Amino acid sequence: MHICIDDYLLDIVQNSFEAGSSLVELTFAETGTKLSCEIRDNGKGMNAEIQRRVLDPFYSDGEKHKKRKVGLGLPFLNQACEACEGTFALQSEVGIGTTVSFSFNLNHIDTPPMGNVVSTFLVLLSHPLCKELVIERSLKTEKGGETYMLRKSELEAVLGPFETSGILSLLRQYLASQEEELEQYREKTHLDVHRRNTSPSRKQEM
Repeated sequence: MHICIDDYLLDIVQNSFEAGSSLVELTFAETGTKLSCEIRDNGKGMNAEIQRRVLDPFYSDGEKHKKRKVGLGLPFLNQACEACEGTFALQSEVGIGTTVSFSFNLNHIDTPPMGNVVSTFLVLLSHPLCKELVIERSLKTEKGGETYMLRKSELEAVLGPFETSGILSLLRQYLASQEEELEQYREKTHLDVHRRNTSPSRKQEM
């Protein structure tokens, strides 16, 4: 099985949905060398003992993921982050919610590929257990950055409930357009850096 970063993201956010959260907030921030993610929910939360156990790849409470045959889980995300010199943190409080933060070093050979961000966001926004999801997606460079925000309730107010193939197709198109703007910014920034490095004055300095 080929694991991508968005596979981990999909699994962790679905955990928040299944914890009975009425609000899940996802931050997905990319720089030239680092990808940082944070998932915050107001679900049922976990006590200290359960937090220790969920990082054990062999632990199961026998109740979770009854309808999911495969779950990557927090232990495997933790291991993947460690393998590429990234970071992982879990904070949770019973009755308050859970926050999972992690990062990947994009220059490390063991960092998984990004995957399909558009498809991942589409699945999460249209998930049957998703009550409210807020996504902040950003790309930052040394010259600045670009960010877009998604809020399920606002998107449904414009497009309609995410229940038909037509609405989901419109949602996919919108998500793709947002990612395309980020890619155009990435390419423009890269081009500007290239021009600066190959300018006549730069060549004279060299």
